[in-house]
Amino acid sequence: MNIQIKRIYDAPDATDGFRILVDRVWPRGVSREKAALKEWDKMIAPSSELRKWFGHDPSRYEEFRKRYWKELEDNPETESFITLIRQHMDEGPVTLLFGAKDREHNQAVVLREFLEENI
Repeated sequence: MNIQIKRIYDAPDATDGFRILVDRVWPRGVSREKAALKEWDKMIAPSSELRKWFGHDPSRYEEFRKRYWKELEDNPETESFITLIRQHMDEGPVTLLFGAKDREHNQAVVLREFLEENI
């Protein structure tokens, strides 16, 4: 399974394959052209309430992870998102893009874990 995660602020690379933004809010200072993404799936991102509660505080990450995982399980959009990812994985790598500064404590990390368990 080749699901990568990458900050949207990092330069696109040929090895990224299908690039999909998984943030609810468009990242500041990034044009759509520069982002070079194929898809923006706001509905798979954490709810606004959860995102604001988390505030990218690493001490809240484990609880954030549990809550976001539950949101993914309950989200009616999750199944179609999984189908989309499966389709593109057949063609090559998939890169989940996120805007957070912290590369280890963000929704893309949780989403990749969720996908790896559910694909």
